[in-house]
Amino acid sequence: MAGINKVIIVGNLGENPQANKTFSGLDVANLSVATSESWTDKTSGEKQEKTEWHRVAVFGNAAKYAKNYLVKGSKVYIEGSLETKKWEKDGQDRYTTEIKVAGYTGILQGLDKKPEDDIPF
Repeated sequence: MAGINKVIIVGNLGENPQANKTFSGLDVANLSVATSESWTDKTSGEKQEKTEWHRVAVFGNAAKYAKNYLVKGSKVYIEGSLETKKWEKDGQDRYTTEIKVAGYTGILQGLDKKPEDDIPF
């Protein structure tokens, strides 16, 4: 049986997109996205908040969109898949998990007010 690897987040950029190209010339943008949840503590009555940071790699036209229209603080809708990468540092294996937005199944959409010619990818 095949599995499903799908992630949907709505959050804010923690910094401006870092745009590059892959070795094959494909546009790629790396994003740092914060998602937050808040609640009221039942015992103290104090407002609580938790922020989670997500690494996001965006490819193709969506990367061009990120580079041209998104800035630190932009609210975004992201739909993609999880991908874990393994690398080595000082002889130790390290792992990084990020959200990959690519192909027809990946979506990056700015949620802030945008110019008329701004088209989501």
